[in-house]
Amino acid sequence: MCLLVLAFIIYTVKIRKTLYEGILLSENVDEMIRQDDSTSEEVVIQASGVSSTDAFSPHSTKETDPNNYLESWSIEANSETIYDISKYKSSDYFGDISFDVGTKYTDCDGIFTFRGNNFRDSAVYGSSEIKDKTMSSMWNVSTGSLTYEDAVWTGSGWTGQPLMRKWSRQAKLHMNMYDWAKEKDELVEVVYACMDGYVYFLDLDTGEPTRDKLWLGFTFKGAGALDPRGYPVLYLGAGYDSEKGYARAFVISLLDCSVLKEFGSVDPFAVRSTLSYFDSSALVDANTDTLIYPGENGVLYLIHLGTHYDEDAGTLTMDFDQTVKWKYKSKRTTVEKYWPGMETSAAIYEHYLYITDNGANLLCIDLDTLTPVWVQDILDDSNSTPVLSIEEGHVYLYVSTSFHYGWRSMTTATIPIWKIDAQTGEIVWKNEYECSSREGVSGGVQSTIAPGKWGLDNYIFVTVSMTHGGWEGDIVALNKNDGSKAWENRMPYTWSSPVCVYGENGDGYVIYGASDGCMYELDGKDGSLKSTLDISDGNIEASPAVYNNELVIGTRAGRICGIKLN
Repeated sequence: MCLLVLAFIIYTVKIRKTLYEGILLSENVDEMIRQDDSTSEEVVIQASGVSSTDAFSPHSTKETDPNNYLESWSIEANSETIYDISKYKSSDYFGDISFDVGTKYTDCDGIFTFRGNNFRDSAVYGSSEIKDKTMSSMWNVSTGSLTYEDAVWTGSGWTGQPLMRKWSRQAKLHMNMYDWAKEKDELVEVVYACMDGYVYFLDLDTGEPTRDKLWLGFTFKGAGALDPRGYPVLYLGAGYDSEKGYARAFVISLLDCSVLKEFGSVDPFAVRSTLSYFDSSALVDANTDTLIYPGENGVLYLIHLGTHYDEDAGTLTMDFDQTVKWKYKSKRTTVEKYWPGMETSAAIYEHYLYITDNGANLLCIDLDTLTPVWVQDILDDSNSTPVLSIEEGHVYLYVSTSFHYGWRSMTTATIPIWKIDAQTGEIVWKNEYECSSREGVSGGVQSTIAPGKWGLDNYIFVTVSMTHGGWEGDIVALNKNDGSKAWENRMPYTWSSPVCVYGENGDGYVIYGASDGCMYELDGKDGSLKSTLDISDGNIEASPAVYNNELVIGTRAGRICGIKLN
């Protein structure tokens, strides 16, 4: 039975080529092109993974037992503590939460969350059709700054990825869009929350505002998320406090930009109650109408939304009738370092949630029972969202970590890039880099790994910061099979996550922004530079999103840029 089920899964994954990162391409993968491997990076293969015929049933090993790393965990449901957590069942509050493969997260046009879906494997929608392998500027929109106490926040920061949505004509009729935007049938609206306290709404083609920008008065670093069912709802979390109070998360109606709910601010259940930042990008389980939102306060929020949306009538209500919170305490946490809290975004497959934290843990959590299934030590405060990948029927994770200055060293520290068995948490392979840090500017991998598809299916792509003792870094292609290096290019350091786009023949290209204010486009197979575009006098910390041949990214210098991929 397991063989039949997994054969069907593999077949299903293969036939879902259409519109995955945009285009129908051949499954044939060209031979890998290597450059001379002369660096001192170390590749360690520790396990070979398990058979593709094994059913997906995550469990711990002796090395990944949660009790090795976690002291305790707690659950609160509708403001009541659940003292016997063994009796908790999510189905009592939400129904059976479960996510399919990432390509099935939404059937709507657009970019709905950080890295696109619940696998966190692509911020690209549509057909890129790369031909000339050049980039050109289409438009620029200025953004501002927000000052609170001694902090000045400008432009777009980490992770700073824009969202995009092609709304139906009927939905637009009831929105607070400008009339011309309602009438433009091919309009793709860019929704971009920035660090100046505003959410910007722009026409992807021209950069022209589609409606008045929304003032919320908090610094927004993370991407936020749109509802994958196509409902006009934005889920967004503040990344810092402001004159309006402590940070919090918002649920916003995009019919009229009204705030439907705020939560997470100074939560008495939280371990870090006054540090109520939400850089994470939420996910929504469409079948159970459940919002899943991790917080840097150390709480995982599950909220039954109670959504009632009538597109024809233009009405939207949300009841928010169930709220469950989960928190944990790590054994290595101190006041000075290894804090609880989640800045990255969760990846979810079936009812298993994967996330990295500030306390050097990669956690697998069973959403049915809110029980940690396994925990892997990732050495340091991680800003790298785990990426799910199904390879030959088996589920893996790609992830890395950062070097928080002073935690492990005052000079340099090892930064591994890992391939992890998603069932057990065991390390399949790792490839290590030596990185430095500065006070307030961490080295290591601040970005999220980009797994290649189609012609780049053999590789993952990673940006590594401060690898050469200064303000430099590397863009690296590693082989999925064994972690060996396919190619590596030195570059200005970057926190921006790379995206992969593809030509009509399946050729793949890697695009990312760097701290020198430039966008770079590389051939994904050999790392050769195809194009550069100078878009900013300042750093690019944000990550790009791509819709067809149009890329959008923000800069720290206060500019949102629309870029044509030729």
